[in-house]
Amino acid sequence: MSRQLAFVTCANNPELLSRCLLTSPCLVASTYQQTVYLHAASAAEAFNREIARQRQAMWLVWVHQDVVLPEGWDHRFIAAVAEAELAFPKLAVVGAYGVAGAGQYAQRAGHLLDRGTLLRESAELPCRVDSIDELLFAVRTDSGLQLDPALGFDFYGTDLVLTAKGQGFDVAVVDAYCEHWSTTPKGANISSTLQSRVTASGNIFEQKWADHLPLDTPCFTIVKRGDVENQCRIFAGESL
Repeated sequence: MSRQLAFVTCANNPELLSRCLLTSPCLVASTYQQTVYLHAASAAEAFNREIARQRQAMWLVWVHQDVVLPEGWDHRFIAAVAEAELAFPKLAVVGAYGVAGAGQYAQRAGHLLDRGTLLRESAELPCRVDSIDELLFAVRTDSGLQLDPALGFDFYGTDLVLTAKGQGFDVAVVDAYCEHWSTTPKGANISSTLQSRVTASGNIFEQKWADHLPLDTPCFTIVKRGDVENQCRIFAGESL
């Protein structure tokens, strides 16, 4: 298929967008189609609209506003995807970071700089995964895959993976090294607003995929319904 790329992101902080994603060399001086949606109601509102616009087979790259793509990222990504396609001929979703398996068998995969900490997981890349982080992923535009608007801005990455696998597609993490400068605290001390948002999406996700539990995402271990809400309470500093 075509190795052409297109990019889409949602932004609610123009200053952060300008300081991070829009400084990426492959976006500053390129002819890639890149679309930014300001204050969208959900990730799906932006992504689904963009994937429907594409008239040829390519990879649509979803990327957060707080990500920086280093010099030459696009060429390395295209090569990494080509390598993954050889290993997984039904490849339709590619992520920069994710999790294979669940529970005691969960294995993290990916290579990136996350808020100043280098993550280089032990899984050999490319690696088939069961969950991906939403900070950066790409979808084959001829796959027919879309995001679920009911999930808002949380769990839509893992939802996409489960949907893709249910349709017979392969999903993999490749070496797509980038920098992630999220302002969200790691672990504890999340805001009450974020707690409510993630809990609401988590409840929908747990109900939708109840028959597929247990699941591990990059941020949550979900064994039964209610686990996301309980973990969010811990992240907010509440006692259970």
